Amino acid sequence: MKSNSAAVLSLTLLAGLLAAVAARAEDAAPACDVPAYLLATESALPKVADALKTGRPLDILVVGSRSSTINTSDGSAYPGRLQAVLRERLPSVAVNVSVELQVKKTAEEVAGGLVKLLEGKRPTLVIWQTGTYDAMRSIDPDDFRGAVDEGVAALQNAGTDVILMNLQYSPRTETMISAPPYLDNMRVVAQQHDVPLFDRFAIMRHWNDAGDFDLFSASHGLELAKRVHDCLGRALSKFVIDAAHPAQQN
Repeated sequence: MKSNSAAVLSLTLLAGLLAAVAARAEDAAPACDVPAYLLATESALPKVADALKTGRPLDILVVGSRSSTINTSDGSAYPGRLQAVLRERLPSVAVNVSVELQVKKTAEEVAGGLVKLLEGKRPTLVIWQTGTYDAMRSIDPDDFRGAVDEGVAALQNAGTDVILMNLQYSPRTETMISAPPYLDNMRVVAQQHDVPLFDRFAIMRHWNDAGDFDLFSASHGLELAKRVHDCLGRALSKFVIDAAHPAQQN
């Protein structure tokens, strides 16, 4: 009788321990859900869709600024997480993501050299992350729109799919940087060229407002950055696959 009681007690304790471990793991993992409307786009990625359909390599080039990196070399930044998640979700496709950093350059400065960045790479998709430095320097919004328009046109003429990615959201700089004119102009250019716009600004603001991340605090450092970048990489991978509309290509 005693041995049975001991066995029941042991099983109960084990079950409690496993539940606690699971709860801690769940607490540690960021929720970072993204409302469907923030990942919806009517613009397609035909070249990505063709790569998924035929099994050809999916080569993605991220043209980014400092915010596309974090101070680590373990693939924790969102381009590395994008590559890892796409490889997991598309096991039959060779996915490669490379990054070209354009640090402290305005959209105009980047746009003029975009085609040269493609030399030797021939990417299926270019993800152009822009707007933050222009907003920080208070570049004329009309000039910014013209530069983004020129850059997207050059990329499309070079034969690659394009995704525009807008500014990152930071409640700490919200009163110092006027983001709306740049956000609005990027949306206009995306619509004019029929390219998807990954609304990083709205997505990160949603996470902050929902309490998934405290983006106002500067005390979390690298670990917070890794979690945010992981969530961005996951959201971006879904966005790329959905924009390719692979189901419609079968």
